[in-house]
Amino acid sequence: MHPYRILAVVSLTLASFTNSSAGQELSLRPDLIDEKTEKSIERGLAYLARTQDRQGTWRNAGTYGSYPVAMSSLAALAMLMSGSTMTEGPHAENINRAANYILSSARTNGLIASVLEESRSMYGHGFSMLFLGQLYGMESNLELREKIARVLRNGVSLTARSQSRDGGWIYTPDSNSDEGSVTITQVQALRSCRNAGIAVPKKVIDNAMAYLDLSMRPDGGIAYRARQFGNSRPPITAAAVVCWYNAGQYDHPNAAKALAYCKANIGIGADRSGVAGHYYYAHLYYAQALYLAGAQEWKGYFPKMRDYLLSQQNDDGSWDGDSVGPVYGTAVALIILQLPYNNLPIMQR
Repeated sequence: MHPYRILAVVSLTLASFTNSSAGQELSLRPDLIDEKTEKSIERGLAYLARTQDRQGTWRNAGTYGSYPVAMSSLAALAMLMSGSTMTEGPHAENINRAANYILSSARTNGLIASVLEESRSMYGHGFSMLFLGQLYGMESNLELREKIARVLRNGVSLTARSQSRDGGWIYTPDSNSDEGSVTITQVQALRSCRNAGIAVPKKVIDNAMAYLDLSMRPDGGIAYRARQFGNSRPPITAAAVVCWYNAGQYDHPNAAKALAYCKANIGIGADRSGVAGHYYYAHLYYAQALYLAGAQEWKGYFPKMRDYLLSQQNDDGSWDGDSVGPVYGTAVALIILQLPYNNLPIMQR
């Protein structure tokens, strides 16, 4: 086990203690994480470490294009969850290179994106702010902290300016429209920034949460777009639950309805029902929702999902995710598997 996880582990509950013939000893693994899972995580992290390019980026190898800012943000986020930072841990250099690339991708208008992501730039923008917001709280170098803060402040301003009349966002910042998956990405990004101490206009958050309410269907699911009702989308619904929880609205009636909808419509493990070609995307958020919902919900979910993910890992340590590619699949699988380590504030109970 990497030594940089120990600080997180020692803060676990009494469930982390196990009795032995020699008396009581502290387990170095969180509840539901065994040696096999730990080794799987380390193999996945090693895959990401060796596939990062010299620029500090990761790119897709699937059918959806390259998206280096989005992929680099997700991969680096998975490495942060291992306990490494920019200065400590076995993946410090990888995180450092990724952070520098992402910061260099920030434009004067506040958008964080590569030219390769023009048609879907708000995904990379949102994921990069999520990553940088978590990184900001770990960084001690004052000059670098100010650089991150400046990029985040400009990023928040861009997100605020891009919000639609209904309170959502869509693929590019100047479209004045909205859809669920991009909206979810921006809401979680704004929460990460706010947790880091970056000012986020309350009106922007309030309008975004109202957008989720507006998007809810009678069955408790969330539609693809607020004013163009179609069928409920289970993956987007799971992501909406996370947004309510990140906003501290655990008792919001729509959050409860949405979680109940997810339980009835999202298959776990080998059961891929309800998520079509978005299995990894759905569980990226469904796992967070159930982890934040509490120990009982998590224990009913994680062992089955854990065992399935371990069975799907490739020989090189990667996972194939939703035809997007192994970087995406590996980053998402690692985020799910590392939730019990409780290393990132935005994903803590």
